Amino acid sequence: MTRKKRGRKPGSEGPAQFVEKSVSQQDLDGRARQKARKRKGLKAGSRHSDADAQSAQRQGQAKDPRHGSKKPVPLIVEPKPSKQARRMSAEQELAMLENDPQLMALLDRLDAGEKLGAGLQKQVDQKLDRIEQLMKQLGLYDEDQDEADDQIATGDARSEEDLLDDFENTRWDDFNKE
Repeated sequence: MTRKKRGRKPGSEGPAQFVEKSVSQQDLDGRARQKARKRKGLKAGSRHSDADAQSAQRQGQAKDPRHGSKKPVPLIVEPKPSKQARRMSAEQELAMLENDPQLMALLDRLDAGEKLGAGLQKQVDQKLDRIEQLMKQLGLYDEDQDEADDQIATGDARSEEDLLDDFENTRWDDFNKE
């Protein structure tokens, strides 16, 4: 029985309120009440599983980076390579410059008669000068070839007719005597 004392007049408990609820809403409310009843008190076995819960929380958190590093520490310190060791040899640098695809493309453009901009022309000149310098250093450079190239560039070279006359007038018997 209820502990509330009832009055004799109808409606003494207050006006009746009617709230229309759907069946699904009533089911949800009932489940929520039942869940709340089940969850009273502490979790079962909390005395024994408390340490496990704390360790699980620690594993989930990010570890302190100051704690330690897994990176292996070298026991023997190796000397750093010197600047000369890092440099390429003259032959390697010459091979790299001769096989440079960008330089080849620019030289092809020059051969085709196209004029390059000041920056590209400067770059080509620098690379060609470096190739010449390396070839002189390695002893691969011919001074005769350079002079012939200079004559052709300046226009001092003999005409084709002069060269043909020299060829026809050459005494081939003199070459066999040597």
